Amino acid sequence: MNGTAIENFVCVIFNVSFMNCTWHVGRTASGDTQYFLYWKNSKKENFTGCQNYVKDNHGRHTGCRFQNITIENKRAHFLVNGSRSGQNIQTYEKKIFLYEIEKLTPPLNVTVSCTEASHFCEIRWQPPHTSHVKRRACFKYELVIENKADPNKNIKTISKMERSITGNSYIFESFSAEKRYSIKIRATDNGCLVSPSWGEWSTPVEFGKERLTSASSYILFVTSVLAATLILFLCTVRIYLKKTSTTVPQPRNPFHDCSPMDFQTEYKNIFIKHEPEDIITIIEEVE
Repeated sequence: MNGTAIENFVCVIFNVSFMNCTWHVGRTASGDTQYFLYWKNSKKENFTGCQNYVKDNHGRHTGCRFQNITIENKRAHFLVNGSRSGQNIQTYEKKIFLYEIEKLTPPLNVTVSCTEASHFCEIRWQPPHTSHVKRRACFKYELVIENKADPNKNIKTISKMERSITGNSYIFESFSAEKRYSIKIRATDNGCLVSPSWGEWSTPVEFGKERLTSASSYILFVTSVLAATLILFLCTVRIYLKKTSTTVPQPRNPFHDCSPMDFQTEYKNIFIKHEPEDIITIIEEVE
């Protein structure tokens, strides 16, 4: 019956070797309609059925996930058929070049090296990771460089510069050592077997003196707090030791600052104290 075949069939390859295919249920398909996806990468291969379906709330297949996909310069053949109460429904077929549906990964290893004296920065990166393209010349890139207003508050873009270039490096000549910047890059086809759609953006890389200044201020603040804490601790220990030292009597040194005369006087006093005493015994007579 017309309208029972699937609609809006779309496949996307991402992260080099993963593929997702999705579709909508036919307009006139009933709730007990079920769909099955088969595909092959070339004419010489046999059709392979989906092993990992995505289902809707009614349990109907509305997508499929694939792993370990290899992109070749050949059309892949997709076929979706189904059944409803034991009866066949319309079949859907589509042939696709797999490289055209690939979502390119972000460019790799984005680095920024700035020279303050020369007022320029060299930005370098590596091509996105793919399974079928090895030539660097197969890609062109879009660069977006933003000048940020304040990193410590709500970040607001003051200016934005976009460039579309080939190669794997770019010289940013508008660099100011007193400003803070961020850069992100994405890739697309440059005349090879690469997807004509733009790939994913790289993670923004920030550079500029303002960020370094913020970091230095933070380090200075932490250092000051630690120094003040250490000084307070030492003062507390000193006060404690001073209090405890006054409560404990110090032992007397009998030979400290003693002159010969003092020694003789002390000896004489000791001798007098130890002279023998007269002992008188009284005897009483008892009658």
